[in-house]
Amino acid sequence: MRDHGGNLQAAIAAFGGTAADWIDLSTGINARPYPVGPIPPEAWNRLPERSDLAALEQAAQSRYLTSLDVVAVAGAQAAIQLMPLLRPTGRASVLTPTYNEHAAALRAQGWQVTEAATLAALSGSDVAVVVNPNNPDGQRHAPDTLAKLAANVGLLIVDESFVDPEPELSVARKTALPENLIILRSFGKFYGLAGLRLGFALCHPALSAQLRTLIGPWPVSGMAIAVAHRALHDSDWTDETTARLTLDANRLDALAQDAGWTCVGGTPLFRTYHTANAAQAQTTLARHHIWTRIFPYSNHWIRLGLPGHDTDWTRLGTALHAARTGT
Repeated sequence: MRDHGGNLQAAIAAFGGTAADWIDLSTGINARPYPVGPIPPEAWNRLPERSDLAALEQAAQSRYLTSLDVVAVAGAQAAIQLMPLLRPTGRASVLTPTYNEHAAALRAQGWQVTEAATLAALSGSDVAVVVNPNNPDGQRHAPDTLAKLAANVGLLIVDESFVDPEPELSVARKTALPENLIILRSFGKFYGLAGLRLGFALCHPALSAQLRTLIGPWPVSGMAIAVAHRALHDSDWTDETTARLTLDANRLDALAQDAGWTCVGGTPLFRTYHTANAAQAQTTLARHHIWTRIFPYSNHWIRLGLPGHDTDWTRLGTALHAARTGT
């Protein structure tokens, strides 16, 4: 099993308590989710209509300000699993360190995968993957730079799962995009509804036709269509949430700095810090029933999502004080 955030049961097994006792900051999921509201009965008891799915994809196209086709999938992870099937097996490069499922999905389908340290090192690959902004270090690449990179690879996959609070970073908004580009978007992270399992792939018609053949006639649930169609049209909630997340990211940076941690980077949905000992820092916070994310390739990096409520911020402040004082 590859390690991920969201593994709260492992924290409970190691440090006790129940799920209700814990603040789970091990993911980059918005802790104050979009208000779901009423769901029509037919979303539960009927197969989704093609017209409803098309309306959802149109809503996403409008929200993302793109001229590309939009294909709804059961979460960005579902799209990641499909990417290796779009081209004959060959050489792939993934800009790292990053979300580990991209390389894993490619290797599982027989691809030869190279972990690249720079954008230039991706050139010449049959498939190249860039996460923008990157998870976990928040590295960012200009949309123009990514669009130009497509000319040097067979298929360019840009994972924009964390771009919602920073839409200006999205390459999807550009015009005259290359035909060998696929952009992945997550719905659940920014809208705080990861359990809905919804994401989108943005691409030109030839690639979207391939994807639709692979995913079949009912790629997402009626509930996901109903909730997301409403949410994607709610500009007021989007604007208010973006402003709040931006302020809260600065608030978290200030708390971490007081604890003696240095900000590596991140997004308005998560922050990554350099610590003297990441495992020790995670353990200290876990004793306060606050779960975080550390990484097998670094002894120093620890990643925190943003607390959602004042009581959670207070508890985190207490735990970070303990991390600073060693108590």
